[in-house]
Amino acid sequence: MVDLSVNLAGVALKNPVIPASGTFGYGREFAEVYDLNILGSFSFKGTTANPRFGNPQPRIAETASGMLNAVGLQNPGIDAVLAEELPHIAKIFQGPVIANIGGETVEEYAENCRKLNDCPQVAIIEVNVSCPNVHAGGKNFGSDPGAAAEVTAAVKAATDKPVFIKLSPNVTDIAQIARACADAGADGLCLINTLLGMRIDLHARRPVLSNRTGGLSGPAVFPVALRMVWDVYEAANLPIIGCGGVSSAEDVCEMLLAGASAVEIGAANLKNPTVCKTIIEKLPAVCERLGVTEISRLTGGAHHA
Repeated sequence: MVDLSVNLAGVALKNPVIPASGTFGYGREFAEVYDLNILGSFSFKGTTANPRFGNPQPRIAETASGMLNAVGLQNPGIDAVLAEELPHIAKIFQGPVIANIGGETVEEYAENCRKLNDCPQVAIIEVNVSCPNVHAGGKNFGSDPGAAAEVTAAVKAATDKPVFIKLSPNVTDIAQIARACADAGADGLCLINTLLGMRIDLHARRPVLSNRTGGLSGPAVFPVALRMVWDVYEAANLPIIGCGGVSSAEDVCEMLLAGASAVEIGAANLKNPTVCKTIIEKLPAVCERLGVTEISRLTGGAHHA
């Protein structure tokens, strides 16, 4: 028997498999396909203070080994999530939930965290710092160590829950950003968010996406994500949720060996709605091949080989 349980900043999960924010909604549609209670957790759709309708169509484009998205954080707003989505999540999933939040100002991030603080099922707050800072000319919070640290300190002051900062890969040195978040009090880190990319319509001779650029996800980004998890594991002594192109049980174990304690599955959910279930079912056999009876022992293992 293989013990698949892991621990994230004091939060116990039955296994390390977590559907990633933005690819799983609030779980409603997936609950019709399989029992969500097999999951370690899931990160629900990125939530902002006010409702957002997102970017105009087209906002999805396929690539050779993944996809581009410029959805634009479409969501009903924090108050609607608290009133409608969280009560429904409690009916379809009994485990700990991760709340992904975004914001245009430091104050918005903090206010969202305050509102989530009294929600017992929300065990971890995942902070998306890839949002534009309206007070800094639209520059993403996650691209500047000072801004990322400011958001981290503000949300830590607004909640008692563990805070994981989701890092952007669109930076020169992700380890520097990770250290800044760690120094500001982050309980953990999640990486990576999507890589910036674009496609051009040859016939129309203009970008495929109405937003021009979008976030690249899928198998193409896995090697980049793995390298960044490795770098951040060595730079910051914090638990890591590895994310980016993971689509198999072997990928999960590779992420753990690079330094992750748990793994988020993103774009693969859109291609195959039951991929997380399949990965969980296959993990014990992969662990047995690797000679481990506790999957948590894989974390960081490649650094000491």
